[in-house]
Parts: sequence; C-alpha cells; structure tokens
Amino acid sequence: MDIKPEKLEAELKRLEEMSVYEKEYEKYGYVCGIDEAGRGPLAGPVVAAAVILPKDEKILFVNDSKKLSEKKREALFEEIKTKAVSYGIGIVDHNIIDEMNILQATYEAMRIAVSKLNPEPDVCLNDAVTIPDLNRLQVPIIKGDAKSVSIAAASILAKVTRDRLMKGLAEDYPEYGFEKHKGYGTKAHMDAIRQHGPSPVHRKTFLKNIETDK
Repeated sequence: MDIKPEKLEAELKRLEEMSVYEKEYEKYGYVCGIDEAGRGPLAGPVVAAAVILPKDEKILFVNDSKKLSEKKREALFEEIKTKAVSYGIGIVDHNIIDEMNILQATYEAMRIAVSKLNPEPDVCLNDAVTIPDLNRLQVPIIKGDAKSVSIAAASILAKVTRDRLMKGLAEDYPEYGFEKHKGYGTKAHMDAIRQHGPSPVHRKTFLKNIETDK
C-alpha cells in the first residue's frame, strides 16, 4: 500500500491511541476484542466476532465498522483474518433469537465466537456488555468499537460476515431487498413485509405490531 509518510504517521498515532486497553491488559495474557452485528434488524441472524490481534504488527485503518466504506471493510476483513493471532465468529439464527430474545442470542453468539479462539483469551474487551457464563476477565467499554482496536477489528468481522449472509438470503427471498437494507426496518423493507407477509427468516418477535396484507 502506497501511503504518504505524514498520513502513515497520523494513522499509526491513531492506532496507538486505540491500543490503550490492549496495552493495559496484555500483562494478563492474550487479549481479545468482541463485538456483534445485527441486534436491531427484523430478519436474519445476529453475528458476533472475537479477535486476538498481534502485538508486533499494526493493521492500518482498522476502525469502527460503521465508519468504514463497504469496500474498505471487505479489504480489512481479509487482512484481519490473515494477520490475527486468532479469530472466531459466532452466528445465531432468527429461530433462536425468537426463542431466547435478542440480548440472550447476542450473548450466545459472543460465547460461540470466543470458544473458537486458539489460543484462548485471558482478557475479553467487550463493546459495552458483560457476557454471562464466560469465565474470563471481561472489560466492558462504552463505544468500544471506537476506542479499542481489537473491538474495532471484531466489529469488521461481524459486520462483513452478516452482510454476506444477508446478501445470500436476498437471493432466496428477493422480494424483501435484504441486499440493500440487510434486514433493518427501512420503509422499503416495512412495505415489503406488509405486502408479502414475513419470510421464513424474519424474526417473528420483532414483527408483532406490523399489520400485513397476508
């Protein structure tokens, strides 16, 4: 990547500022960041990712996934997977979300993601939550995806994974436009639900107050 020296210096400084928590807790061993994508949508799974980043190598431009373009997220997705010490992705589908509620389903996706890490993490940096039944030192950080490089990396893995899954579901259920809104409650999505009724991948517990023509 061809990057001007002053821009590289600014980027390395930004990453250093986003590595404060990693440096604080690395004395305990392996530090992972955890984040999720898909708590709010009306359809599809919730996805969580856990990432242990290398101490000796910076992945340039890692940031909160919401601040990145789709093209940049896709590129960083591959780079993070290649350079991470370890990463894990947990996926919990719409049926389980309806069964246990979205918060518990999110926790389950996070536990699955952490269980896939090898080596196992000693410290978990979480985006704003404490995960039940996870026997690790946990550090909940408000707006952690903007403050921790590990959580930011996890946010990218979770977001890209979920977006790809929703694009796949769009091929199965083209009338809902999942490839555009990824299941979020946009006007076009709400109109499609009213016209066609819910699809098999909609979260029924999220649609209780929506009247449909079906």
